[in-house]
Amino acid sequence: MSQYFLNHLGLACALGCDLAQIVDGLFAGDRSRMRTGAPWLEERRGRFGAIEETLPELPETLREYDCRNNRLALLVIRQIESAVAELRENLGARRIGVVMGTSTSGIASGEARLGLADEGGYSYRHQQQMGGLAEFVARYLQLEGPRITVSTACSSSANAFASARRLLAGNVCDAVVVGGVDTLCGMTVKGFHSLSALSAGQTQPFSAARDGINLGEAGAVFVMSREPARIRLCGVAASSDAHHMSAPHPQGRGAEASMRGALADAQLDAADIGYLNLHGTGTAQNDVMEAEAAANVLGGDVPCSSTKPLTGHTLGAAGALEAAFCWLALDRGQLPPHAFDGEYDPALRPLNLFTGVKPPQAPSDVSPPRAPRYAMSNSFAFGGSNCSLILGLQEEY
Repeated sequence: MSQYFLNHLGLACALGCDLAQIVDGLFAGDRSRMRTGAPWLEERRGRFGAIEETLPELPETLREYDCRNNRLALLVIRQIESAVAELRENLGARRIGVVMGTSTSGIASGEARLGLADEGGYSYRHQQQMGGLAEFVARYLQLEGPRITVSTACSSSANAFASARRLLAGNVCDAVVVGGVDTLCGMTVKGFHSLSALSAGQTQPFSAARDGINLGEAGAVFVMSREPARIRLCGVAASSDAHHMSAPHPQGRGAEASMRGALADAQLDAADIGYLNLHGTGTAQNDVMEAEAAANVLGGDVPCSSTKPLTGHTLGAAGALEAAFCWLALDRGQLPPHAFDGEYDPALRPLNLFTGVKPPQAPSDVSPPRAPRYAMSNSFAFGGSNCSLILGLQEEY
């Protein structure tokens, strides 16, 4: 059976745009870069995971694609550009595909145009249309294989891994640039505000005091191929419970189905999973159903955490971003801590949240969690679109 590896990584989020900086913040549970307020809701004191660094300008030859989303895409694909260039030379441009996930694309550019705040140069096709993201990435990297943009709300870039793997499995491609990019915009911020889903302050997933999400923006891209590497995509599965337009199934049936499907696809048992990156939005309904699903599938002992308090919920980029955090956890043998107020909601099924701090009641001989060999990442979306990924460590590398 063919194996599929994640050979190279490009990454940017609220934790930073430099991989070393992101690693330091991720494993320290650093929430300090979550800023208060956003231009669209300045009066609110909730936090947002905005990228503060200046994003690069697009080349003149690709100026029609110029929007914040594609500038963020450029930032992360530049981190893998030399590796892709070498593959293009060896494999040919037609044998390398692009699969990207997003839920906003360049909507902020459209908002500016509608508000007459821009000075022209707006192109719906290149800046705002969902397919523009993969098209831009392919053009910049000079790739001629299939170019696909997946948009299934918050599971978009997790589902992109399934599409990328199919391109490899079907021998359509020999390598695929896969990931996701999403940037903040008024429609997203005000939309979640209208649903009363935004936290009034810092998001607190699985806390008794949780009151909603913090939104964020991010970009994460990998090169996926059959070329052996240290980290492998072991399993991926999606489900669609279609319970409600925005609310998850209360018992987490769709979430449970995707988790079980990923285990079956990877040919692993629940006991093999050494770390679970929870979808963990901090909303009342998501945390109830995910705790139920995770406890049913993996039990209550597997170390787990939600990394959204560090980055915000990055929507269409969340699946790729949190797969990248699993990639880093496996590569470094560390677990990202669950940063919250420490008051686990007793109404939820018990989970083993890794906070990075040994509970005071724990025996003195309790050891920290072992470095994981397999990690699972959950992404659950509006409309009941669910996806779970499993990454594994190749110990010989």
